[in-house]
Amino acid sequence: MITHSGRALVDPYIVFDKVGLAKGMRVADLGCGRVGHFVFPAARIVGETGIIYAVDILEEVLKNIASNIRSYGLDNIEPVWANIEKYGQVPVPMNTIDVVFITNVMFQLKDKIAAIKEAGRLLTDGGKLVIIDWQKKLSTLGPLPDQMVAVDAVVDMAKQVGLVPEEKFALGNYHFCLVFKK
Repeated sequence: MITHSGRALVDPYIVFDKVGLAKGMRVADLGCGRVGHFVFPAARIVGETGIIYAVDILEEVLKNIASNIRSYGLDNIEPVWANIEKYGQVPVPMNTIDVVFITNVMFQLKDKIAAIKEAGRLLTDGGKLVIIDWQKKLSTLGPLPDQMVAVDAVVDMAKQVGLVPEEKFALGNYHFCLVFKK
């Protein structure tokens, strides 16, 4: 079993259960991060008939992901370099992804709506976009409060690009999770 640091803050398995992640699904993690907190557990669930696109803009992050792919002996993860703030930049065919994750990334983006639009481009009809980010409250963890994104603002952006809010819940003490459907 693969374990990752940070599961106490954001448990990916709770989210996987909520969105019905299953064998054979096609998943994209936009802004996957160095440890692939969602990438590696999702790869085990979707199995050899599924695929995980681990997308990041930082080359060193993707090198680390590639190294871990080899270490874990997984062959259903594809590291992908892309700027998710540019529509059409993620080199994955449109309308082919069942679930897109954007986790702890929104607060870092300059063009948040462009990233949501790009996620929507990738999703199949009925596919789900999951956005997880820091709750906008004072804490010693996470970004500064003025960098955090408001839940309502994210919902409004997703609606602007044609995504339908499906579920909203707290994920641990510090994060919110929003699920949208295309």
